[in-house]
Amino acid sequence: MRIGLIGTGRIGTFHANVLSRHREVGSLVVADADPVRAAVVADRTGSTAAPSAREIFTWGVDALVIASATASHAELIARAARMGLPTFCEKPIAADIPGTLAALSEVEAAGTQLQLGFMRRFDAGYRTARELVRSGRLGRLHTVRAMTSDPAPPPADYLPLSGGLYRDCLVHDFDILRWVTGREVVEVYATGSDAGPAMFRAAGDVDTAAAVLTLNDGTLATATATRCNGAGYDVRMELAGELDQVTVGLDDRTPISSTEPRGPRAADKPWPGFLERFAPAYEAELDAFLRMVVGRGENPCDGREALAALRIAEACELSRREHRPVEIEEIRTR
Repeated sequence: MRIGLIGTGRIGTFHANVLSRHREVGSLVVADADPVRAAVVADRTGSTAAPSAREIFTWGVDALVIASATASHAELIARAARMGLPTFCEKPIAADIPGTLAALSEVEAAGTQLQLGFMRRFDAGYRTARELVRSGRLGRLHTVRAMTSDPAPPPADYLPLSGGLYRDCLVHDFDILRWVTGREVVEVYATGSDAGPAMFRAAGDVDTAAAVLTLNDGTLATATATRCNGAGYDVRMELAGELDQVTVGLDDRTPISSTEPRGPRAADKPWPGFLERFAPAYEAELDAFLRMVVGRGENPCDGREALAALRIAEACELSRREHRPVEIEEIRTR
């Protein structure tokens, strides 16, 4: 197959490395808003650099991978759909719900396939947790705790484009909460703090957030996130049932230590970031995409899944701004 890749930033470069050595990929064409950056990635991966995203479409490819800036996603998805191209896109589809719905309408009208990049679904720990919940091993699930802690804030100029901490970061926790439990969120109550670096206040964002989420079977979940976890990158999920409880993301690289005399000590080499922590999952999701393209697998995360996670993030943002509980149904009707 000939694959087109648009976007050669940090995650795009990772995808280029994976795609260039995948057995299903005969050739790879890469493009970026910065043609020089695209040329560097192409040289390193033995790929072809296109002058712009336009050539990706006019030169002809069998499938498309989108890892460009968020603002470009919806337009690229729609264009790929109209050309009949199976597409993999990093989250989000668009920065808001109307843009997301418009892009999904294009995909559905064309009858094409769109897979979203929620990589935690391909992580071994989360997959095992899902199996344990579905098998009944934990008994009735009553509490879930999810957290994402970044080791350092992103660049200041990224914040106004990010969509905010709920849409940009916690949306992964919202997606994996639905996927692991098999349940839907019906209500949220969220708050946030901008007491950290001043750039968050300037962007109207928060550097730390917390949300209480009620699932449709009565299970209670909490989801917390921060941009300021100097110990390292820390992503975990705890699931507690009437019979047992388990945790995802606790290993010898988790940047946390116990105050107990016999408890674990701080990791010698904590996870520095998401690419290192989830590298196998990123590879697995692209492998699943390529298998879907050649007809050997189903779509593991279609666009409607991304819409559901975005609605939860939107509800949390509304809850934070208005200091009140928000039902997901309220977001559906807006």
